[in-house]
Amino acid sequence: MKVKTLAVAITTAMTSPMILAEVTPADLPSMIVSADFRPNDAHDTPISLTTIDEDTIESRGAQHIEDVLNLAPNVNVSSGASRGQYFQIRGIGERSEFQAPLNPSVGLYIDGIDFSRSGGAATLFDIESVEILRGPQGTRYGANGMAGTINLKSTEPTNELAMKFESTLATYNTHAEGIAVGGPLIDNTLLGRFSVHSYKSDGFMDNDFLGRDNTQNRDEVTARGHLKWLATDNLTIDLNVLHLNIDNGYDAFTLDNSRHTLSDQPGKDAQNTNAFSLKTDYRANDKVQLQSSLSYSKSNLEYSYDDDWSYKSQFPVDPTCIDADDSNDPYTCPYSGFDQYKRKRENTALEFRALSNENGRIFANTTDWTLGLYVSKQRQNLDRTYYGNDITSDAVTTTVTKNSYETVNTALYGQLDTALTDKLTLISGLRAEYWEADYKDSAGLSDDPDDWMYGGKLGLEYHINDDHMAFTTLSRGYKAGGINVNPEISDDLRSFNTESLWNLEAGLKSFWLDGDLITSVTAFYTRRSNAQIKSSFPVPKTSGGTDFIDYFVNADRVRNIGLEAELDWSINEKYRVIASLGLLDAKLEDYENPKLLEKGIKLSGRRIAHAPAYQFNLGGEYYFAPGWTFKANMEGKDEFYYSNSHNAKSHSFVLYNASVEYKKDEWKVTLWGRNLFDKDYYTRGFSFGIDPSKSYAEETYTQYGDPRVVGLTLSYDY
Repeated sequence: MKVKTLAVAITTAMTSPMILAEVTPADLPSMIVSADFRPNDAHDTPISLTTIDEDTIESRGAQHIEDVLNLAPNVNVSSGASRGQYFQIRGIGERSEFQAPLNPSVGLYIDGIDFSRSGGAATLFDIESVEILRGPQGTRYGANGMAGTINLKSTEPTNELAMKFESTLATYNTHAEGIAVGGPLIDNTLLGRFSVHSYKSDGFMDNDFLGRDNTQNRDEVTARGHLKWLATDNLTIDLNVLHLNIDNGYDAFTLDNSRHTLSDQPGKDAQNTNAFSLKTDYRANDKVQLQSSLSYSKSNLEYSYDDDWSYKSQFPVDPTCIDADDSNDPYTCPYSGFDQYKRKRENTALEFRALSNENGRIFANTTDWTLGLYVSKQRQNLDRTYYGNDITSDAVTTTVTKNSYETVNTALYGQLDTALTDKLTLISGLRAEYWEADYKDSAGLSDDPDDWMYGGKLGLEYHINDDHMAFTTLSRGYKAGGINVNPEISDDLRSFNTESLWNLEAGLKSFWLDGDLITSVTAFYTRRSNAQIKSSFPVPKTSGGTDFIDYFVNADRVRNIGLEAELDWSINEKYRVIASLGLLDAKLEDYENPKLLEKGIKLSGRRIAHAPAYQFNLGGEYYFAPGWTFKANMEGKDEFYYSNSHNAKSHSFVLYNASVEYKKDEWKVTLWGRNLFDKDYYTRGFSFGIDPSKSYAEETYTQYGDPRVVGLTLSYDY
């Protein structure tokens, strides 16, 4: 306990690199975000958002976005894979994907390329900033931004030679190497930057049956390229390319909820992606600016796992469970299986946008305007293969199912920013989106739903003075409906409708103490209609164990109420404190699952899954000698339900992280540690029967978050 008390004391003592004692808001470093149609300073953007910069990423030894998301209030992540790949903002978002195609609630974009269905792509080397926008982004992002969006922006090339090298060694046989080079290819005309990074780790699970410590390994290669062509004084063309080769293992769950597995067929969580985005920005004249964006990505993904979490001879076969017809009693006979999902995804998006310039404002020169057209086509093919092994012989039964899912989204949108006075601006946006889909599978099921969806916002932005900006926004978000594909689903549950929500929020962003203290506070109220709630019910497998029938239903009313606050305080030249707090009350109001009621599980009035009541971060920095910086933080969250289908919960937890950094000229050495006290916490949970020794009685099974990881990073940044 003394050690933890000391850690808290150190954490609250915190730091800052060389920050002048007398600073004005204009002197502070600004984080420029692309949250709206025009780039703006984060503190002048009337949205609840968190920005995470490159220094924060490096000080945590962060490789993937899951390593930094706890810094953002009211943002949670679900794993069930090698990494956390499914995001929830303000309690809204998906938690997994199996057979049914996924329509996301949280958008994920990397340099303008849509990865909303593939969260494993969010690696962080040479990422300049991460922007997390909370609340519906209906005008800007449409169907992918109902709960919010996460934007990753890679480092821009400049007109000066820039080089970066980074090498990391860490526990669990972790090592990473990366290099980035950028600069002018043609002075003042063609700029470029290229980076490549390799990250390998044995992972945090030991497979005692196979005698291996790397069945949950991480093997990730990321290559990025960026060409910026300054074609004329008025035309800029950007080409971003991205290659991902992720070949991670998946062996996360155990019958005794430990870090020691006994599976004989460990799975994979792999992704191979090639993608690009081509953007143009043309200042046609002093009235109009024209922008376009074309993006394309092609990915092959594999998600597979040992379905029984055991080895074939682990449990003896009871002869009395074999019937005369050689069929197994599903509740008393052990089984063995391997489940494999192979997906091919292809996404294409095209967008055209016109924006007003300084002399293009309308309505007596009071109103900036934006008009846009967006078209996207997404195609996914799934081959699911289930290998069922007869526990009494070497025979293998193979079941193959296939499906294809194609969507086309076409949207028109516009936004007006009207200056009502010198201090008060009215923001009004509207987006109309037509969605059509085509689903087919090998079981003969097909559907081709379509729908018109509408979103937008109406907001006020009021600059009280140079130091304080207040805002309030009423916004509408939406997400397309879909189809429940399991053949055992009854006809009345076969499809589910489009979801929409209304969100009302008000916030205040402020500079205090001559700019040394920066705060942001936002309160929100969200009302969801036809909320898409994922549920499931267990059925016995014919070969033993339990299978799940996943499906979505629409709940009439779900409401989310909460608060988000962030603080950045430069106390003096040596100390800086950074803090955030998220409070959330997200409840189902009137939905009950009849199958769960039979088990005594009531859903109405309880919190929805993966929506902790609070999250916080408290940390800071201490500049204690020339070139030396100490950083530390504590981050935590409340308990939350793993699912809307059972009562299993996580527990609340607090994690402690710290780093010591020495910088001289272009060289920097960082000793960092995450989860310093090796706290056990969980990122995914299930409740069902899988253990033959307990007659497949229902129990809670969890996936661990990362344990204590300590590493040393050497970097050179010229």
